[in-house]
Amino acid sequence: MNYRATKLYKKLDSYTACSIAEGFCEGTGASERDQLIAWQYIRDTGIYKSLQGFYGRTVNQLIDGGYIK
Repeated sequence: MNYRATKLYKKLDSYTACSIAEGFCEGTGASERDQLIAWQYIRDTGIYKSLQGFYGRTVNQLIDGGYIK
């Protein structure tokens, strides 16, 4: 699926993407699809590089698993 073409992806910012990916605040109850869209955004923007190591490791796992590009 092309997550970059979704309405959610186009509305994301760094904070919202992280909250959806991790499931806190605005991201509470996010669907798996929404979480993958958020992870794609985190990867595309490169913000994972300036966050905790968890983000980089998770991005790599999702790429290796074929969940995001």
